[in-house]
Amino acid sequence: MNLNKRYVLFLIVSAALVSCTLSEEKQAKDILEKSVEAHGGWNAWDKVETIRFRKWTRLLLEDGTVESETDQFLSFRLQPSFEGTIRWEKDSVEHLAHFDGESMHYSIAGNPVLNPDFLASKKKDFDAAFYVIAQPWKLLEDEGAKLTYVGKREIFSKSVEVVKVDYGPGKDIWWYFFDADSYMMVGNEVQLSDHRSRIENLNYSYADPFIFYGERKSFRVNEAGDNTFLRAEYSYSDFEIENVK
Repeated sequence: MNLNKRYVLFLIVSAALVSCTLSEEKQAKDILEKSVEAHGGWNAWDKVETIRFRKWTRLLLEDGTVESETDQFLSFRLQPSFEGTIRWEKDSVEHLAHFDGESMHYSIAGNPVLNPDFLASKKKDFDAAFYVIAQPWKLLEDEGAKLTYVGKREIFSKSVEVVKVDYGPGKDIWWYFFDADSYMMVGNEVQLSDHRSRIENLNYSYADPFIFYGERKSFRVNEAGDNTFLRAEYSYSDFEIENVK
């Protein structure tokens, strides 16, 4: 094959790959747009100023014993600037995490914790808590997320559409599952540096016009894709929405 023919073949293959990638991204975005509408829509989301809710978490060890249990009250202000507060009690002592839009603050029984590494870890926890509750809207708002349509699968005894979300090298990789008929979010998987988890949404919480997560279960997953043990249980409730006046 001469050089010109090789070059033409290279262009054809490259164009096909680009077209396939764009198609997969468009399909993923189409599914997410449908899921946004199923969960309350863009217009309502754009009007939200503050979200308040309660989150109960139970972590379990591989043998089924309880590692920890927390009952938190969370408040996120979305506009005009992003800030929020998470508070809970542990052993009758109040813990308070607060992000003021610029800096993370943390106090135990009213006493501030000033260690920078500790505050950085709490900022990650704060961001993760918002990331979970802001789905599916946030998946389309994150500019650094690479969205790929994976296809239709049978998961949780349901037919689901699967969208892969890749945040780049060294970051967690997510797979989100959407009901193939209603486009409601029915769960997800996440690959972290040291393990893989699969989370199933058991039901939902309603805060008109929004539908948020309700009860969820998280399982550790082995390399074969099988659940190995129940790692966590979650419950989201008592949602309150304040809109921009």
